[in-house]
Amino acid sequence: MRLNLKPDLHFFEHVQDPVTPKIWITIVNYRTAKLAIDCLRSIAEQIAETSNLRAIVIDNASGDRSVEELTAFVEGEGWQTWVSVVSLDRNGGFAFGNNVGIVKSLRSPENVDYIMLLNPDTLVQDGAIRALLEFMESHEAVGIAGSHLQNAVGRPESSAHNAPSPLGELVAGARLGALDGVLQRYVVTPPIRRDAHPCDWVSGASLIVRRKVFDDVGLLDEGYFLYFEEVDFCRRAKKAGWEIWFVPESRIVHFEGSSTGIRKIAQRRPGYWYDSRRRYFVKHFGVLGLVAADILWVIGRSSLLLRRALRLGSGGAAQDPKWFTLDLVWGDLRALLTGAIWRIGREPRP
Repeated sequence: MRLNLKPDLHFFEHVQDPVTPKIWITIVNYRTAKLAIDCLRSIAEQIAETSNLRAIVIDNASGDRSVEELTAFVEGEGWQTWVSVVSLDRNGGFAFGNNVGIVKSLRSPENVDYIMLLNPDTLVQDGAIRALLEFMESHEAVGIAGSHLQNAVGRPESSAHNAPSPLGELVAGARLGALDGVLQRYVVTPPIRRDAHPCDWVSGASLIVRRKVFDDVGLLDEGYFLYFEEVDFCRRAKKAGWEIWFVPESRIVHFEGSSTGIRKIAQRRPGYWYDSRRRYFVKHFGVLGLVAADILWVIGRSSLLLRRALRLGSGGAAQDPKWFTLDLVWGDLRALLTGAIWRIGREPRP
C-alpha cells in the first residue's frame, strides 16, 4: 500500500504539555457519519484531562455525504486543531482504513506515544481515555489494552477473549457446560470479569496500542477485510513478547453492529466473515489446523443438535446465523479445491 502521507500542519497548533503522553485516535467511518460525530463529541469532553490528544477520521470511500458532513461538523466546532478528516478513494476494509490513520500518526512530526483504535459506533465515557493512558504508563510490558464495553442500556459486552483455536471451535460448537469446564482455556469468550487482567486479545471497538508494538510487529493485516484483524494483531504482539490487558476503568458505550450492518444473529453472515476466519486459522495453525477446526466445529455442533433432538438440553438460547455451518465448511472446501487457501499469508505485508 502506497500512501501520500504529508503531515497536516493544522494538527500541531496547540502548545503541548511535555509530560502528558501523546495519543492519536483513529476512527474508520463507513456511512456512519452521524455516529462518528457523536463519537467525536464524546472524545472532545475528555480533552480537558487529556490535552495531548489528536483524532483522525478515515472515511473508507462511503460514497455518501459522510466526508462533507464530518468536515462541516469539525469546522463548525472549530476543532481543526485536533481533528482531521481523511477521504479514501476505495474501501479496502477495516484494517486498511486504520492503517492509513496509524501511518499518518507514526509519521507525524510530533512524538506519538500511543495510538487508539476506536469504532465510530462508540461513545467515550468520562475518564476512559485517561484510564487507558495511566494503565499503559504504569505497565511497561503491556503493548495493547482494551476498554470495558457496554451496550446502549448499560449491560457489559465481552471485550477480553482467549485466542480462537481448533479446540475452541469444538467448545463453541458443542455448547456443553462440562466441556467448557474441561477446556476452559479454549473458550474464546469467557465470563466477563470486573478486574484488570491479561488476555489473548481485546475488542477492536476500543483499544490502545503502544507505539513500539508497531515497530515490532508491523501494521494491521490488510488481508482481513472485516473481523479477526484485531485477533491477528494481538496474537502477533503476544508472540513478540507484549502483554495484552483488559482495563475495566476505561468504559465505552458500544452500539454493536451499527458500523457493520450485522445486527441480527439469524441473518446470513457476509462472505468476508468466513474469509477472515479462514485467513486467521491458516496463518496461525496452517491448512491442517483449519481443517481440524472445521471438523471439530461440525462434531461439536452435531452433538448439540443431537442433544436438542433427544431433549437433553438446549445448549443455550443463542442461534447460529442462517446456513452458518454450510457456509463455513463449503467456503473452506472451495478455497482448498481452487488453491486460494495456499496463498493466504504469502501476500506482502503493508
